[in-house]
Amino acid sequence: MRAIFACAVIAATAGHANAKTFDEMFPGHKGYEYAEVNEALRSFDYQQGTVLLPGGQARLEVPEGYYYLFPQDANVVLTFLWGNPEAETLGMVFPAGMTPWDDEVWGADINFDAIGYVSDDDAEDYDYSSLMREMQADARVASAQRVADGYDTLELLGWAEPPRYDKASRKLHWAMELKFGGADANSLNYSLRALGREGVMTVNFIAGMDQLAAIKTALPDVARMVTFVDGKTYADFDPSVDQVAAVGVAGLIAGKVLASKAGFLAVGLLFLKKFGILLLLPLVWLKNAFRRS
Repeated sequence: MRAIFACAVIAATAGHANAKTFDEMFPGHKGYEYAEVNEALRSFDYQQGTVLLPGGQARLEVPEGYYYLFPQDANVVLTFLWGNPEAETLGMVFPAGMTPWDDEVWGADINFDAIGYVSDDDAEDYDYSSLMREMQADARVASAQRVADGYDTLELLGWAEPPRYDKASRKLHWAMELKFGGADANSLNYSLRALGREGVMTVNFIAGMDQLAAIKTALPDVARMVTFVDGKTYADFDPSVDQVAAVGVAGLIAGKVLASKAGFLAVGLLFLKKFGILLLLPLVWLKNAFRRS
């Protein structure tokens, strides 16, 4: 474990202008029983205020009630603290007052899908009940394949929060409730998408079903944090030169997102929170659904 953490620390950045230290972020905190966990948490740069996200597509305005970790620190959380493989991320947002090691903490993983301009013409009229039935059918197929591959069954129980699209802000959010095998607690997949000129900013909340109320409370704050920079906004779209995505808003929800014109499906990552709680929906089964569409 020490070797894993040492590699992660070497990869971390030296610091950022808006950063707070652990003691500044969590005054009076006594730490935890594991020395390596304390070392990791004290190595992070806890960001508040204006943050330009890596890649230059968008910025975050992080208020006092939250903090942001840049990708190097976020990957330490995902890999060392929560036990995931290293993944592409633009960083993570957490609620202030809780460290990434606290039991009740949630984390919002941020990324960018460069799929092009997504038309929102279908957002208001789409039958999301019908979409859920299609996704549940796909999930049953995926579950059978998971069992054949030696994994737990997967059941998509339904919407934990039905899709809602704000046309003024060009932001979409929804949540699904999942059950893996004989797990005592169901899992939550809560997603936020912000539409831009060249693609979609993705925010995936990593949490359990018992944190649904907390995430619903935080969602408006997190949604307001994400803003595309000038020249990259939805309104900046130029049909004469810009790429148009192969899917609309409903396709974003179903996961039928083309990563490129070559036809590769962008498959959602499966993240775990510490203690082995399954959190984000793997979308591998949607390859077959996409081919049928």
